[in-house]
Amino acid sequence: MHQFPVRIPAHLAPLLVGFRKQAGYTQREVALRMGVTQQTYSALERAPETASLGRLLNLLNILGVALVLEDKAAVKTVASTPAPPVSDPDTPIW
Repeated sequence: MHQFPVRIPAHLAPLLVGFRKQAGYTQREVALRMGVTQQTYSALERAPETASLGRLLNLLNILGVALVLEDKAAVKTVASTPAPPVSDPDTPIW
């Protein structure tokens, strides 16, 4: 599973374009699925921070993308925990 951190609104717009293209949809097709005009969808794609959360979640669902929220403190704790040593497969263990 790939993760795409979004920390500022400018991070979201290119991701939405990429997810739409990866899914093989045109703006018009997504707009039809959302029940909006192509112009409305185009505006949402350019400035997703102006969309309601409900509309954004609907779009992510259409694109087959999940929204995952992480506790940054918990992520830091896991990342700072040292990994256990890895044994060399060519070194005998005895």
